[in-house]
Amino acid sequence: MAGLYSSIKPSPSSSSLSQSSQVFASRILLLLTLLPLSLAAFAFILQWRGEITDPTTRWSSINGLEFPGMDISTTSNSKLTTPTSSNCADILGQSRSISFPYFRDWKFTLESDLNPKICITTSTSAGLEQILPWIFYHKVIGVTNFFLFVEGKAATPGVSKVLESIPKVKLIHRTKELEEQQAKSRIWNETWLSSFFYKPCNYELFVKQSLNMEMAIVMAREAHMEWIIHLDTDELIHPAGTREYSIRQLLSDLPENVDMVVFPNYESCVERDNIQEPFSEVSMFKKNYDHLMKETYFGNYKESTRGNPNYFLTYGNGKAAARIRPHLRPNGAHRWHNYMKNPNEIKFEEAAVLHYTYTKFSDLTSRRDRCGCKPTKEEVKRCFMLEFDRDAFIIASTATEEEMLNWYREHVVWTDKDLNKKLTKKGILTRIHAPMVIMQGLREAGVYSSLIEFVQTSLAKDPFLSADEIISNSSKGVEAAGGVSSRKIGNKEPRTGIRNVLRAADVDLSAMPPLSPPVMDDIHRYT
Repeated sequence: MAGLYSSIKPSPSSSSLSQSSQVFASRILLLLTLLPLSLAAFAFILQWRGEITDPTTRWSSINGLEFPGMDISTTSNSKLTTPTSSNCADILGQSRSISFPYFRDWKFTLESDLNPKICITTSTSAGLEQILPWIFYHKVIGVTNFFLFVEGKAATPGVSKVLESIPKVKLIHRTKELEEQQAKSRIWNETWLSSFFYKPCNYELFVKQSLNMEMAIVMAREAHMEWIIHLDTDELIHPAGTREYSIRQLLSDLPENVDMVVFPNYESCVERDNIQEPFSEVSMFKKNYDHLMKETYFGNYKESTRGNPNYFLTYGNGKAAARIRPHLRPNGAHRWHNYMKNPNEIKFEEAAVLHYTYTKFSDLTSRRDRCGCKPTKEEVKRCFMLEFDRDAFIIASTATEEEMLNWYREHVVWTDKDLNKKLTKKGILTRIHAPMVIMQGLREAGVYSSLIEFVQTSLAKDPFLSADEIISNSSKGVEAAGGVSSRKIGNKEPRTGIRNVLRAADVDLSAMPPLSPPVMDDIHRYT
């Protein structure tokens, strides 16, 4: 036994080796414990000193105000100071300082170094409650300049002063001088737009938009813009497919030989009849045919139309951005063209234009009030290009308030949750929240109210810039003085004996009007 015991007793050398291993292991554990603690402390010190920014904080939610491209800042030297109280501020949101990396804490006097240079042009009579969110949303996603052809509410003194105070925003009022200048446009002597001349309502607007787009090209070229887009103020660019939610990234990634790119449009689907602020309250949209499988589109066509004339209430042929090249011209409100060649055109597979159409019940009467046509089936064909617009005009002109509301609920409002869920699973409907988040962030941060406060403060001696009048002008609207119908602008014989002969690229090419999406009768053309 003694011999056996002596044989298993550890030797001094093995005991020393075991103790050494334990000491080494304990030191390794201590190092592994202290190393992350030291790094964390070092990072905390750097961040506390303002040297670095924790990337995760960019996407955190403080009162739900942050979104890509926006950082909350407490900068005190911004030119747009936080108002303490204002009637306009109460309407357009509470104040809070905000900082966008694109705009350097909103110090608008600094020149923008964004590339490519992108501008948007529009013809509008809307008020501040629609135009301000529209402008600043597109600034957030990378648009640099805006050319606004204004009349109606947008042309009133108070509203115009606010809009003109925004850098890179140029207002063009519909004056007699402007109309005289547009009366000399070469468009009147060409054939591509001639089928829209001298007709009322939508046709008249279409011609006016084309003339304005022609002038905007010249302004964009003088401002050294690289891309131009025509949008209405009820439309938002949705730059899906980009990491930064940036239209600049979309356009900068295009090959140099691309002249024009089309954004297919998605149409808003309101879920109640009391929408007041569409940009902030609507998140459900119906996808464009171009972004769907044809089997999905035609297979769900009947349920998607819900008894309406077409898949979309209004147009379905999208809007386009054009690279500013020599001889560029408009081709109607939805496309661009070139006098010297057929433009190389592509279409985005993910990005879209979000069209907020008939989102408010009051849109029925407001559209009716802008047109003096008789509410008969034959007469409305002269006034409106799309069938739903014709039906809506007749209803708004002949029905009682209650009948109008019932019609609106049946044809516009999506109240069937089961159908909504089904079409969402099919991919027909989709939820898009980015514009809502951005609009909420801008409003809650006080961007709009700070701008109005800034204008009121800097021009306090001008009595027409009182808060009450700005609100009144924006919400009620006053028709711009001296306005002349675009039907009268070119209502004369051409300056030459015959219309100008267009170049080869324009032969048999007419302006592209707003077009409805494919209907069931077209199924064989798309298969």
